[in-house]
Amino acid sequence: MPKVKNCLRKIRHELEIDTQQEMANFLGVKQQQYSRYENNVVQPSLAVALGMAKKLNRPVERIFRLF
Repeated sequence: MPKVKNCLRKIRHELEIDTQQEMANFLGVKQQQYSRYENNVVQPSLAVALGMAKKLNRPVERIFRLF
């Protein structure tokens, strides 16, 4: 099965969203859970991934990539 990687941290910094907490609050998850997403420890559900795309103003396929 292909591995999924993300560029959440890079995009978050480009948009000057300074904290993981801000993203977590928007998504309705705890900061620790968002950190796990950003560090590729776990993959978000489809609903959370779509929320990320909305907040970051990027298509899902620009945030997550198959390797």
